[in-house]
Amino acid sequence: MSTASTKPFTTLTRTLLTHFRRQRPLRGGSLLVTILGDAIAPRGGTVALASLIRLAAPFGLTERLVRTSIGRLAKEHWVEFELQGRASFYSLTDGGRARFAAATQRIYGAPPRQWQGQWRLIILPPQLREQREEIRDALLWSGYGQITPGVFAHPDEANAPLEGKLAQLHAAGELVVLQGQAAGALDATALVAMGWDLGDLSRRYRRFIEMFSPLAGALAAGDECPDDETAFILRTLLLHEYRKIHLRDPQLPAELLPQDWVGSDAQALCRDLYARVFNASERYLTATACTQNGALPAPGKDIYLRFGGLPRR
Repeated sequence: MSTASTKPFTTLTRTLLTHFRRQRPLRGGSLLVTILGDAIAPRGGTVALASLIRLAAPFGLTERLVRTSIGRLAKEHWVEFELQGRASFYSLTDGGRARFAAATQRIYGAPPRQWQGQWRLIILPPQLREQREEIRDALLWSGYGQITPGVFAHPDEANAPLEGKLAQLHAAGELVVLQGQAAGALDATALVAMGWDLGDLSRRYRRFIEMFSPLAGALAAGDECPDDETAFILRTLLLHEYRKIHLRDPQLPAELLPQDWVGSDAQALCRDLYARVFNASERYLTATACTQNGALPAPGKDIYLRFGGLPRR
């Protein structure tokens, strides 16, 4: 990042970056997942290790930490690598692409449509005891609330990524799945309180807004992002922090959320800042990262659908 500019936007971005670099432990794998999912996946899904090291360097990730972190992601089957001479190149596996596609839909997609009053209930039978934790994790990641041990609920229809994960666990045909409207006097918001901790989620969203709203204020006051590298740094920090919160969000219909839900404000802030730095950050990627065949390919048109629509170059 250039040291010549002292504009508010630059100063604020540097402050966020300094805060990130001081975190202990500095979780390299988590940041690489953000970079791979947000920036590399839409541009072919392959990147040179040397490029990944350059992209991660401003965030305080050493070459050794990047090598160690990408090695762990390879062991977890997010990526696979190829050697050409002394150069290494990493590509998303089919499983990695599927996981990023599911996360992309949740992070950048539209909010849930109007609720029709239907609940989907999943009950874990006793014979799935050995797979219980993996199934629980898959359900919670997909936004289900745990009402009681072994009973999960969500106010939505079937979830295709979840169905695929359950099939991998050989559990899809073993679960008890019920769908319908709640009967009796139980209020829907009472069921929400049983299954989801919206208070903790709200606090996380408020911290996100406190972190990034000064940058939105600087842009509103007429400041501009001074260079492409700064744009990439902010885009990555923005998505990294938003992703960690939003993937915990069950994305309940508006009818089941508190009035003036802070998650909506956080999404609007993330969308607006992302759109302001997107094109400049893409220029930085083009200039900085490469594959076995040269520069990264241009992103597909789907990338411009993120957050309801991004500006074209």
